[in-house]
Amino acid sequence: MRHTDGVLKLLGLCGLAGVLVAGVLFPAVGAAGMVSNRASDTVDATSTDLAGTDPPLMTTITDRDGVPIAYLYEQYRVLTPPDKIAPAMKAAIVAVEDRRFYEHQGVDWRGTVRAMLTNEMRGTVTQGASTLTQQYVKNYLVSVVARNNKEEQQRAQEQTVARKLREARIALQLEHRLSKDEILARYLNIVPFGANIYGVGAAAQAYFGTTPEKLSVAQAALLAGMVNSPIALNPLNYPERALERRNVVIDKMVESGSLDPGLAAEARREPLGIVNPMHVPSSNCIGAGPAFGFFCAYVVDYLERSGFTAQQLRTGGYTIRTTLDRNASLVAKQAAEAHVPKTTDGIANTMAIVQPGRDRHRVVALVANRDYGLDQDAGQTTLDLPSGVQNMFGAGSIYKIFTAAAALDRGMGIFNRIDVPQVYVSHRYVTGGRADCPRTGHYDDRWYCVTNASNGYPSSMTMQQALASSPNTGFVSLVDQIGMEPVLDMARRLGLRDSLQTNELGQPPRAGAERQEISQPQIEYFRDKPSFTLGPSPVSTLELANVAATLMSGGRWCPPTPIEAVLDAEGRPVPVNEAPCEAAVPEPLANTLVEGLSRDDDPAMAGTSAAAAAAAHWKRPLMAKTGTTQTNYSAGFVGAVPQYAGAVLTFNDGPRPRTICATTPPRLAVDCKGIFGGTVPAPTWYDAMTKILAGQPVLPLPPGDPRYEHGGDETQIPNVVGEDVEDATNRLHQAGYDVVTRARNSAAPGGTVVAQSPRGNALPGTTVTLFVSTGYLPVPQTTAAPPPPPPPVVVPGPGPGIPPPGPFGWWPGRGR
Repeated sequence: MRHTDGVLKLLGLCGLAGVLVAGVLFPAVGAAGMVSNRASDTVDATSTDLAGTDPPLMTTITDRDGVPIAYLYEQYRVLTPPDKIAPAMKAAIVAVEDRRFYEHQGVDWRGTVRAMLTNEMRGTVTQGASTLTQQYVKNYLVSVVARNNKEEQQRAQEQTVARKLREARIALQLEHRLSKDEILARYLNIVPFGANIYGVGAAAQAYFGTTPEKLSVAQAALLAGMVNSPIALNPLNYPERALERRNVVIDKMVESGSLDPGLAAEARREPLGIVNPMHVPSSNCIGAGPAFGFFCAYVVDYLERSGFTAQQLRTGGYTIRTTLDRNASLVAKQAAEAHVPKTTDGIANTMAIVQPGRDRHRVVALVANRDYGLDQDAGQTTLDLPSGVQNMFGAGSIYKIFTAAAALDRGMGIFNRIDVPQVYVSHRYVTGGRADCPRTGHYDDRWYCVTNASNGYPSSMTMQQALASSPNTGFVSLVDQIGMEPVLDMARRLGLRDSLQTNELGQPPRAGAERQEISQPQIEYFRDKPSFTLGPSPVSTLELANVAATLMSGGRWCPPTPIEAVLDAEGRPVPVNEAPCEAAVPEPLANTLVEGLSRDDDPAMAGTSAAAAAAAHWKRPLMAKTGTTQTNYSAGFVGAVPQYAGAVLTFNDGPRPRTICATTPPRLAVDCKGIFGGTVPAPTWYDAMTKILAGQPVLPLPPGDPRYEHGGDETQIPNVVGEDVEDATNRLHQAGYDVVTRARNSAAPGGTVVAQSPRGNALPGTTVTLFVSTGYLPVPQTTAAPPPPPPPVVVPGPGPGIPPPGPFGWWPGRGR
């Protein structure tokens, strides 16, 4: 009976083998033929991908000199061409996995039938008989096509005739498309070696710290042996198993004739030789380390905003050469930590450095006193402290730069005098009320009062002196004269692009929120609040540095780019969709404003960073401005020389914001003497820049222009609000003004000018922005059921938290 069963099994298997061969070689006919043809199309497409498409590759991020700083990947893989793989590695994998590799045409029919017979007769699967070509097919389907789909991965490994049939047909096609050496290399580039290590290139580096072309016989045999079971034969976890398997491979190399017995004996005596810890790089910006991690994160964010997807960056095998200057970054990092130690509770000290330029603004350093990383107890963070809108409390009087620029744009000069009362009450945006200040910085529907940080100011001074000594009242009164829209527009033009689009929490505006400071972007929220000139709102350190770069570049704004070049896996350039540079302000205005900001280090002008400059033995011409916010929750400094522009912001970054005390080192407290822009941020900047510029020439600042130094003859801009846009544009052109238009949703008839900026007086040639009605007001969408309520907005109260806002939900700024 058993004999009969065996014969029947044998006959059945022979028939099955015949069907398998026929199925591989010939599509069926009739209705079944249509199914087979569709399957053939799938097979053709898969074999085409296998022959011409790379598996997921690792992206390398480098500094400006091409030295790697970080890697991005889903699978750790170093693509290796056939001629860069050691002959010993090729011989080892052939000997242990497919001794007849160079004889068959993709499917080893003899081995397949033998394996089927053996498996069926024994009743278990003990032989697979898959060739290396077939294994390449299976690994490609598992590790590439279905790498993010567990169900598809299981299907690609099912022990079924259908799966084997498809695998065999693809293997046969591959043998006609690729040479044996190419197939072998592709297999060795895709096969897993455990611990998210894929391919022989990554395995050689991870386990032995070498390259595939330098693998010894013993090393190659160990890796070839792991292919059978990467987890169970991991040499770090199971060294005895791995050693035994390695020696089996060496024996098979001798049996196949690819290794001399004497050399085999020597290889068996060698130890495993595994490096510990293994050389497996981090798969994200953590790998860039404490000093360069913030820069790496900005690179990824910048490329994603330029159109790259996260998956593209993690699988595309790009080489991204950045603008990172290692020396500048390390020096800036050292300065940030020297003035605020990294483990200081609740205080971040951030610095960004940008190279000015007419065609590009290259970011060379993004650092913080915090280390980039995941260990919060060690003072680490992955928040984009130097590049994102992370300072919730503002840059203080640094924003007076925008008011000064708007004033110059409308005919004022840096040597013209401005009034500096000790107390100033704004009546342009709020009406009525009293002439004194019942509470410094008070702001309600009747008055906005502001005082200066000290009583030592003269009653009037030049704008240049005001920029150096930073009286609050002079700049708030200046805002009343020229209006808020020109000041906000100037802030955007000079570089606050992302910052002004966030709300007063430094987040995207929340539509439907009851409080305007939450529902509106800053550029809308501050349209009726002259306090903007005192810098009370969330801001990015990098964008402030780029403001200085714009002024030092003759008024030409460019996006702060961290990208020098992006190359694909073949080394071909990949275009990056970066915003074009813009002439933000006329070059004479920019140069003269730089001149106006050039006395911040001058004690004769009561420059607010004079003490810090003297302590650093600073001798170079520069433009600079300090800033401090109300209650001293943050302070800042922005400065530039022709070679570099940089900004430093020191601010609360913990859950319980309090005053930053002017102690050494700084600390948080409820009641203490707070820091100013000249006491922590400015020393950080001067310390860093003194070292970075060492050995570089001392360059002069650009010369000012008489028109912007002493003021110009202004003319009245025609008021075109309410007119048709075409008529309005013609009137302004005839009066000598340039015109740009922006759409604004409004109930006014479409094409009607509903606002213009600026109004009043300005020099001919000034650009007038017309806001043109779309004739449309968005109607809120309704649903059958009311939407869920928005998450609660937590606003810290008084005491150890943020001081209570005024009736408008506004926190006042502070000078200096």
